[in-house]
Amino acid sequence: MLARVKPRILLACLLLGACAAPAPEIARTPAPAPPLLGREAARIMPGARPATIDYLIVDKSERLMVAYAGGQPVRAWRGLQFGDQPQGHKRFEGDERTPEGRYTIEGRNPQSAYHLSLKVSYPNAEDRAFARSHGRSPGGNIFLHGQPNGWPAGRVPGDWTDGCIALANAEIEELWRLVPDGTVIEIRP
Repeated sequence: MLARVKPRILLACLLLGACAAPAPEIARTPAPAPPLLGREAARIMPGARPATIDYLIVDKSERLMVAYAGGQPVRAWRGLQFGDQPQGHKRFEGDERTPEGRYTIEGRNPQSAYHLSLKVSYPNAEDRAFARSHGRSPGGNIFLHGQPNGWPAGRVPGDWTDGCIALANAEIEELWRLVPDGTVIEIRP
C-alpha cells in the first residue's frame, strides 16, 4: 500500500535551489556518496536547473533530499515526510518505516493516487532475504510521491505514509521532470 493519511502536526521546511559548487564524483563511481552535511545543502542556491539528475541522497534525520548531476549538488528539497514510523530501516510489510540503503528509481506512475509517483526499487535481494529469514514479507510499493489526490492545498501534516517519501505536489512535479528512471537513490538514517 502506498500510504494512508494519519494527520499530525509538523511544520514543513521550504525547499532550497540549485548551485554550481563542485562536489566529489558520485554517479561515475560505485563508491558511496560523500556524507551529506547541512553546510553542503546550505550552499545550494537558486539558479538554472540541470538537464538530468544522476544521484539522489535522502537524509531522513534532516528531512532533506539533495540531487546531484555530474557529481555536483544541484537541487535540494526540505521537509520530506516519511512512513508513520520514520526511524529505522523498513524490514517488513506493514511496519510503516521508510527503507534505508541504496536503491534506484525504477519507474513512474502518472496515475498515482498521490499526485505523481516515482517507484523506488525496494526491496532488494538483501531486504527479501532478511524478511524471508523471519517468515515475513518485506513489503514493497515504496515511492517518492506528492500529496493525496483531492487533498486541499498544502500538505498532510506529519509523517503519514506507509513507508514512502512524500513531497509537496509542486516538488514531485519538478522531481518527475528532472529524475530519469535508473537514477540511484541513497536513503540514509
